[in-house]
Amino acid sequence: MRSMLKDAGIIVAITLIAGLVLGGVYQLTKEPIAEQKRLKKQKACQEVYAEAASFAEAEGFDTEAAASVLAAEYPSQDIDEVMLAQDGAGNTLGYVLTVTTHEGYGGDIQFTMGITNEGTLNGISLLSIAETPGLGMRAEEVLKPQFGGKSAEKYEYTKTGAVAENQIDAISGATITTNAVVNGVNAGLFYFQNELGGAAE
Repeated sequence: MRSMLKDAGIIVAITLIAGLVLGGVYQLTKEPIAEQKRLKKQKACQEVYAEAASFAEAEGFDTEAAASVLAAEYPSQDIDEVMLAQDGAGNTLGYVLTVTTHEGYGGDIQFTMGITNEGTLNGISLLSIAETPGLGMRAEEVLKPQFGGKSAEKYEYTKTGAVAENQIDAISGATITTNAVVNGVNAGLFYFQNELGGAAE
């Protein structure tokens, strides 16, 4: 009986010590992890809105409300976050939207997109993508450069060579990925036009 109690006591002590150690590790790593996330977000925002001096979260933004706005036109896309791109005096130059599209061949694709108050798309920055190597993963080199400095209410992709401002050359052999990214960008523009008081000329 004493042996059983002793063993139980040892197990309890080990469990308590392990819990304390894990708690200590969490406390030590919590701040660095949060800082890394903040820096990653800042870099992504800066990439699509280089002219901005700072970024601030848009007051009142709600993901569920955003989903309702997109529901009819873009049910497979989400607006995850809206940031204000500001100049040195705190004036809003435009917006940085974080968008997730659920239509990727390999799963969700998440990216940021910068939009000026006038509706010009500064560009996109891919945050998370897991498409097929050599095909969909070429979105970084093929699709991303095509979205810089354009003004259009809605984009479409083509397999025969873009000739219009709103056309994007598809990735050869990866139309699913192309479609997913284009729909994601269009969802962001749709939200901007309907909820943020802007529209492309």
